[in-house]
Amino acid sequence: MARFRFRLEAVRALREQTQQQAQHELARELAAREEQLQALDAATRDVERARDGGRRDRGVTFTAHELVQRQAFMERAELARHVADATLAAQEQVVADSRAQLQQASQDREVLERLKRDRLAAHNKTQALAEVAALDEIAIARFAREIGREAA
Repeated sequence: MARFRFRLEAVRALREQTQQQAQHELARELAAREEQLQALDAATRDVERARDGGRRDRGVTFTAHELVQRQAFMERAELARHVADATLAAQEQVVADSRAQLQQASQDREVLERLKRDRLAAHNKTQALAEVAALDEIAIARFAREIGREAA
């Protein structure tokens, strides 16, 4: 019985490796996205604290310099939140790109997996037919010997 050999096995293995690399890349990008989400949450809390500080201190008199400092702090906190939001949006796009690459790599691999399954099925069918033909030949030869014995 001939052994099955898939001639595109090296290509299939390479595509499998590419798919695994895409999975790892997506995992890294998702972890980076999570970090960006946490940074955005922290920046949002900082903005809220900066705004609440002004409300909490009502009735207290501030100098012009202190008011300028509070305003600058608020603006820095809002800018940091805006930057964190923009960074998260950019990371979301990177995650989407990584997902698309993984999907493409999975499809590329699946094409070869299906081809391998189809060729293996065809090989098995051919082998089964060859075995049946060989058994038929044996049966015919045996039958011919028995008829030859009976005739003699």
